[in-house]
Formats: sequence, structure tokens, C-alpha cells
Amino acid sequence: MSRRPLPRILTDRALPSLARGRDLARNASDNAADVLKPLIAVGRGLRRHAGWVAGWWIHSAKDRRGPTLLLAVAGVVVVALLPYGPLLAGVTLLMSAGWTGRDRRPATAGPSEPERAKLQAVYEALVPYLTDPDDPAPLYTHHGDAGGVFTDHEFENGRLTLLRLRYPGYFTDGEPDSRARVEQLLHAKAGRGREYRFDWDEEDNHLTLTALPALATGIAAQRFVTSPHEAILGFTDATDVQRTIPVLRGEESWDLPPVVWRTGPRSTEPHLLALGGPGTGTTTLLRSLALQALHHGDVLVVDGAGSGEYGFLAGRPGVLGVESGLAGTLAALEWLAHETQRRLIAVNRARQAGHPAPADVRRPLWLIVDHPAALAQLARVEGRPDPQDLLDVPLRHGRAAGVTLAVAEHLDAADGLSEGLRTGTRARVLLGPAHPAQARAVLGVPPHTTQGAHLPPGRGYARLGDGAVHRLQVPATPDPHDEETTGAHREAILSLLPAAPQAVDLVKAPPETAPPVKAPPEMAPPVKAPARPTAPPRTPAPATAPVDRPTAPFTAPPTATAPPAATAPLTPPPAPATAPVDRPTAPFTAPPTATAPPTPPPPATGTAAPTAPAPAERSSGADPAPAADI
Repeated sequence: MSRRPLPRILTDRALPSLARGRDLARNASDNAADVLKPLIAVGRGLRRHAGWVAGWWIHSAKDRRGPTLLLAVAGVVVVALLPYGPLLAGVTLLMSAGWTGRDRRPATAGPSEPERAKLQAVYEALVPYLTDPDDPAPLYTHHGDAGGVFTDHEFENGRLTLLRLRYPGYFTDGEPDSRARVEQLLHAKAGRGREYRFDWDEEDNHLTLTALPALATGIAAQRFVTSPHEAILGFTDATDVQRTIPVLRGEESWDLPPVVWRTGPRSTEPHLLALGGPGTGTTTLLRSLALQALHHGDVLVVDGAGSGEYGFLAGRPGVLGVESGLAGTLAALEWLAHETQRRLIAVNRARQAGHPAPADVRRPLWLIVDHPAALAQLARVEGRPDPQDLLDVPLRHGRAAGVTLAVAEHLDAADGLSEGLRTGTRARVLLGPAHPAQARAVLGVPPHTTQGAHLPPGRGYARLGDGAVHRLQVPATPDPHDEETTGAHREAILSLLPAAPQAVDLVKAPPETAPPVKAPPEMAPPVKAPARPTAPPRTPAPATAPVDRPTAPFTAPPTATAPPAATAPLTPPPAPATAPVDRPTAPFTAPPTATAPPTPPPPATGTAAPTAPAPAERSSGADPAPAADI
């Protein structure tokens, strides 16, 4: 459908007389406005005075209106009676009205010539992206007016810091690729080396570009104000979060907005994956999380790179272990899988019984894994199972069991991560420079800010679940055992560690340093007692003969003249306390008699029998018959 031409009277080909009349009318109106400008200001001032008097009359009390009106009439009468009074009063009123009715709008100074040229260059560069050949009235045209689409702009030292522009409604602002092209163009035209934020207002078709200040980098590891199930990943812009925490920056205290990662049973993203290049701060982030977790729970560390950057945690209370080898890692991860199952069973039983979960189950358990792809490669070479397969149980059921995983890997080795590890970590962190396509693959959505030319360690992006993408600056947490670590950072990190248990010295002190000890009376050397006068010493049995001590008292055999005394045991004569007792090594056997058979030996119960007086044959000094071997 062809467009209808404009009326001839509104075109440049109109009659010359009509064009001259239109110019004369425009000039007359401009001259009249200049001549009548004082009268317009006086009239505006009188109207404002009248409005002020009317407002006072309405809001004042009725009992004050009469006296005030009386005083005003008296003042008018006095002025009228004075010489030149009415003239002076009129001049004063006109001057007051002229001052009150002046134009109070501030004079808006437009952009300078260099700034105007820069805005025009940005406008011309946007024409291929924000125009359509079929648009009858395009907003962006070559050699068009930039003031019609740039609603607001600010410059600082000749560089663009704020730009608000309109774009046509047919622009596909819902497609990430279309947005990325416009953002990349504006980033280049506004000036590289800084970070810019892009806010798309899809409802009103407005785009706002804002130059962001650099995030604070002088924040060291410290005790942050958090709950047991909260961890501070880093700090971001104040416009992105609604919470601030006190932070020590050097010797001053600042209130900075943090990126808080919530873990535990009520977390929607209980596990974290951090990716970045070498030297971007992924290991620093894991060290920071480990130090924060030790205040409320237990930590198990797996260092896949084997660099020893977690050695300062070994032996500390709450650190279950620091593993760097493949065998130790497999054993630790297998234990973690069983521990997760045990916690699930304990929680289930407690809920069925109507009781709260046990205290050991409620205590958080953290697993810190650095560079798992290296361990997976080593396991494939040695023909062992992949350690990442043992993480399936904690990834799936760790939220209910109070187990949290934090994994870090290099960006170029992300293909070596297992599928379960990728899908189970919903909290993502990307550190260091990255291509927009890589950022979108890691975070799920492209970030709404651009990256600067030089990024300090620990600078990147963070996204928790389905939330927005935040700029992130990780607190400085270097290895305290590294020689390049400053003394302030080393002291700050070591002060956050729990105190190690005191070691017990089991080595005896040398004799010369020990004080002399007086021996007690019972430790004196024993004194040999004199031999018994009534019986000679017994001859000991051979060393090979077994010792069979009777447990019952000895009973003398019966004789023909006297009955045997078998009802009461005989007590031997008392011996000195310090004299050794000379006990026979072989059991004693009574000789047979003609009147009675020998008494069989009693069963052995382990109790020594008291010594009985020797029979008549022993009293004459004869040795007893040797006992038969048992």
C-alpha cells in the first residue's frame, strides 16, 4: 500500500506569499514575547501573591481573621495619608510581584561539542541494529537526530557514564543474541576498560547503560556475621542485594553487600560448582568456604591437584582429613557415601518416632573437592573406579542429611566433570575472564554486565539457583604456608583456625634433670629369713615337672592307733612379712600305709594349700619319694 502525499500547503513547495506571511507571524510572536516578558512576570507574581493570601485566609483561625483584616485596613489608610505613600506602595508591590513571578527553571546546559559528537556517533552505530526497512517512521535513521532517542545522558571527564535510550517495539529484546549484539556495541562505543551494567525495560522499550564502580578488593578473610547454614561467597553491588554486613577493610569498618549462599535442609541449591582459569581464585574461594564451615561443622578436603594448598587444615579440630592421593580419596569418598546413608536412616527413624534428629546428624558436614577431573584421569589410567561416581549419593541426598559439596575445577577441564556433578550443583560461580558463550554455559543465562580489561583475582560472577547473576569479589584467602603471603593475611587466616590439641610428651626426662626420689620402705631390698629349725629344706623338683598345687588343705592319712584329723585344716607357723616363702615345686604324696589306702589328690582350683607338719617318716630327716610325672 503506497503512502499518501502530504498536503501541498505543508510542504516546502507552498506559495511564496504564504511562506513569507508565516515567517512574519513567527517573528511578531517572538518580538511580542520579548517585549511583554516583564509584564508576564509581574502578572505571574501577582497571581502567586493572591494565591498566598487566599491560602492564608482559608487555613487561619476565624478569631484571627478580624484583627488581621483590621490591621491591614489601618495600614492602607496610613500609607494613603503619607506623602507619596500610594506611589511607593505601588512600586514596592510591582517589584515584589516581578521577583516572585520570575522564571525559576534552571538553565539546562546542553552537551558540549565533543559530547554531542560522541552521542551522534553512538546513534549512527545503532542504526543497523535498531531499524527496519519496512518501518515508515523509524527512530534510527542515518544522519538523524540523536536527541529524540537519547532521553538522558551523563559524562565524566569526557567519558560516557550514563545513557538512557529508546528502541522500537519490533526489536527482539527477549532474545539473548540480539541483546548481546547491542550490549557489545555500546560497550565499545562508551569506552573499554570499565564494567557496564545494562538494564532492559521491556515494558517501555528503554535501555539504560550505567558505568559501574570497581568492587572492593582489599577485604581479607575474617569472621563474617552469618548463621550456621549461611556462607559468604563474596561481595557485590549495593543495588543487587538488600543486605549489608560489617566488614573490616584494613583498619576501617565498612558495611558491604554480600552474596550469601544458604545451605542446609531448607536450601534450594545445597551444592556449589566454581569454574575459572588458573590464578582466578577458585582455590581461594574453597579455602574461604572451609574456614567458614569450621565454625559450625566438620570439613573433609580432597585436593585433586596435590599442590598442598590445604595443608594448613591438617590436624585441626573439625577437619576429618586432607586427602590428595587416589587411594585415600576413594576411601574418604566411600566413607562419605556411607555416612550420608547413615544420616538419612537416623533422620528417618527419628521422624517416625516423633523425635528431633540426633545432634551428630544436625551438625553440618562439608566436602571440599578441588580439581576432581585430575583424579578421574588418574583413576582411568590405573584402572580404578572414578571418584566422581562416589559423589552421586551426597549430591542426591546431601540436602536432607546435612552434607554440602563445594567443587572447583579449571574452565578448560570442565568437560571431565561427570554428568551427576554438573546437574547436582545448582549454585554456580565463574571467576576470571570468560567469553559470553562460556558465561552463559556455566551460569545458565548471560550476565547483564560486561567485564573490564584487567580483572583482579577473585573477580567474576555468581548465580544461586534460578536467581539473578551478581558481580562477585571473593575475599582474599591465600595459603598461609606460602612464602609470598603477607604477614597480615597469614595472621588473619591462622586466627580463624580452631586451636590444635596439645601434644602429650611420652618421653621420660633424663635422670640428671629429674629430682631425687626417696624410696619407700616397701621398696627396700628383701631380707632373707633363717631356715626352719624343725625341718630341712626340701629338694626342688626337676624343671620339666609340671606344677600341680592342691587347692584343698592337706589331710594326714589314718593310722591304726589314732584316727585321721580330716575335719580341720592345720595352720602353718607364721613367717616374717619380708621373708620369701619356700614352696615346693612338685605336689607332695603321702606314703601308703598298711591299714588305709592313700588319699586321692583333690582337684586343682588354683589356690595354694597351706603347709602341714611332716609325718613321722619326714621327721627323721628322710627325703620324700619323688612324685610320678603327670
